Amino acid sequence: MAAPTPRAGVRKRMSAASRATGLHHARRGWRELPSRLRTAIPLVGLLALAATYPLFVESLPHDVFLIQEFPSVSTGVIMMIFTMMAVGLNIVIGYSGLLDLGYVAFYAVGAYTAGWLASGQFQQVRFHLGSVGISGEAQGIHLNIFLVLLCAGMLTALAGIVIGLPTLRLRGDYLAIVTLGFGEIIPQFVRNADDLGGFDLTHGTFGISPIDSPGFGESLNSAVGLPTSFNQSFDKVNLFYWTAIGLLIITIFCSVRLRDSRLGRAWIAIREDETAAAAMGVPLMRTKTWAYAIGAFFGGVAGAYFGAVNSGAFPSQFSFNISVFLTCMVILGGMGSVWGVVVAGAILAWLNQEGLANIGTWLNNNTPVDFEVAKYQYGIYGIIIVLMMIFRPVGLIPEGRRRREIQEGSGETTRYGVSHQ
Repeated sequence: MAAPTPRAGVRKRMSAASRATGLHHARRGWRELPSRLRTAIPLVGLLALAATYPLFVESLPHDVFLIQEFPSVSTGVIMMIFTMMAVGLNIVIGYSGLLDLGYVAFYAVGAYTAGWLASGQFQQVRFHLGSVGISGEAQGIHLNIFLVLLCAGMLTALAGIVIGLPTLRLRGDYLAIVTLGFGEIIPQFVRNADDLGGFDLTHGTFGISPIDSPGFGESLNSAVGLPTSFNQSFDKVNLFYWTAIGLLIITIFCSVRLRDSRLGRAWIAIREDETAAAAMGVPLMRTKTWAYAIGAFFGGVAGAYFGAVNSGAFPSQFSFNISVFLTCMVILGGMGSVWGVVVAGAILAWLNQEGLANIGTWLNNNTPVDFEVAKYQYGIYGIIIVLMMIFRPVGLIPEGRRRREIQEGSGETTRYGVSHQ
């Protein structure tokens, strides 16, 4: 009889310790719970932690190793918005396998929709519908921001269809190049659309500002205490944060439900083998266009909300780098993995906002290194992606089907010792 290996001995001792402390029974009880409940419990805990974060962030340590301090609430708002856009882009890239390098166009359309429908940009008219925090005599179009978010999503979805119809017949690199072109056209258009035959549509390089603040109006404020206008509240940063969490939860819920729907299965079939999907009766153009439109919808809502948070839409915010940045989030998290994209989006957005600056400050104060880390942000993101492609190509939290695709393509040996090649 063969002698037990050191690893087997360690496992035996750990098992004995687990039984002695009662962990064995706890683990068995946990495994016996329904799978949905095992998924829901950690999610509810994380949601509760995220929702209460503004209430305890000030009490957290301010001299943390390497990162110095935890994200501020205002940074948390930006993290939520970018994560929402990354989840929308994941529908296009992760579910359908369509490489889109022009997603910033949808972001821009959403932000400018908020500028058109919730500001004094069009001084020649006066139209108010549910506006809060501004005078009823103010010129321009002033819809309630929550209604504007829906309008922005619908208009951006329409823009996704218009852009997608002539481009989605292409595949691979050709599709990426064309979407890149559209991503460059939209920012150039908004930068120069301040004189369309004498009509000022976008206010040129100055952008549209101010955009109305979200809020619930005097009636709901008197009835249930909801804030009249976020910008007029002392807790406006917290209100923007909680609203961003709500929008992100809706985006995640819709993304998960779409993935498990008939349409989602059609997207995955196209991603795995477009020719086979067409042979099985999947309507390629219609299915791809749905992916573009739905992904654009969430990008537009995020862009409109970002315009409301910044109280303006400016062409300098919509560079090609944003599209690359969002694509990095999808790749880092794991293409097709909703939770992976959420985690990667939060990490990269935090690094972009204040993380790299904090890390650079810590290194300069505690090591002989003396350089500004934030200046090399895109190089650092590139290194992260390269390392991920080498050591973990499936992403941080891989989607099961995608992981199996990569394993089969690379001929990795399974845990049962059977090679795929």
